[in-house]
Amino acid sequence: MPQTDSKIILKYFPDLDSEQIEQIQRLYPLYADWNSKINVISRKDMDSFYLHHVLHSLAVAKFIKDFLPELDAKMRRNDSAPAETAEKRATPNSKQMFCSNQICVMDVGCGGGFPGIPLAIFYPSASFLLVDSIGKKVRVAQAIADEIGLGNVKTLHGRAEEVDLKEHFQKDKVDLIVSRAVTSLGNFIPWVKDRYTEGILYLKGGSLEEEIAEAQKKCRIRPSRIFQKDISEWFADEYFQEKKVIFIK
Repeated sequence: MPQTDSKIILKYFPDLDSEQIEQIQRLYPLYADWNSKINVISRKDMDSFYLHHVLHSLAVAKFIKDFLPELDAKMRRNDSAPAETAEKRATPNSKQMFCSNQICVMDVGCGGGFPGIPLAIFYPSASFLLVDSIGKKVRVAQAIADEIGLGNVKTLHGRAEEVDLKEHFQKDKVDLIVSRAVTSLGNFIPWVKDRYTEGILYLKGGSLEEEIAEAQKKCRIRPSRIFQKDISEWFADEYFQEKKVIFIK
């Protein structure tokens, strides 16, 4: 059955507020419209949009909640924030959202906005910089973020290793790097070396033992610094049977 209905998200994330639900519901028609002009998602894959793209992205949120609870609390909405902060939050590209006292996340190789945009919806009190070397995909991601009022998202056309983090976040390192299978771990880790404080959360599928071992050797990472989590332990759908979140401390 086509997964073009956002109910599957509420099945696993029943505590989303009304604004977050509305933002998630608006994603499919917006991506479908953009996809008719610019191919950012496989047209065949659009039938499984919420399962393959939105829910898959939110596996990162499940990991943060379960294994990084202090970070999770800082990234969630602060309901006691003053009214003017909420107003700034709704302003696309608001510089106030990208400041040193917030949790900062860089999505490397974001494509059309995954996992960054679903995570920015889930974590409205964190700042997200979505980076990709393909300009048309970045433009789609920014347009969709603006359309649904994600003031905590900025996009950048470029390469992760060349990003001036201080320009965007007012600090030299982000808290988290997130990404979804843009290359092998051994290639990816050098792109973001010394650019984060908490770790890398990387979405990838299949048997990863050999790839992880090669990355450990190439990047000189101790085995205790890399942790795998099966997404199927959170999401029962068959699609996630071989999907994992890899955490690099």
